[in-house]
Amino acid sequence: MALHRLWRLSSLLRSAVSVTLRRNIGLSAVVFNKAKDLDPVQKLFLDKIREYNTKSKAAGGMVEAGPAYQKNLAEEMTKLQRLYGGGDLTKFPQFKFPDPVLEEVTTK
Repeated sequence: MALHRLWRLSSLLRSAVSVTLRRNIGLSAVVFNKAKDLDPVQKLFLDKIREYNTKSKAAGGMVEAGPAYQKNLAEEMTKLQRLYGGGDLTKFPQFKFPDPVLEEVTTK
């Protein structure tokens, strides 16, 4: 009887230790991956994205957009304003749906 209880206690301890070790190994693997240097291709990709972000903030819009791009953009905006009745095409339109007037119907 005592041997059976001892066996049950040891298996319970083994499972608890196993779960704790798995959790700690999983956590340390995440920390290790964060501390490790990135793959050179990933690093280059992230550097280019960050560089583009700083350039776009400095330019206030499209990066390295020349006068031909600006002219083309203005022409297309003019075409769209003619087609769709003017207004500011850079903003989302405001929709207004009035409530319909309903008549009361009585049954006989």
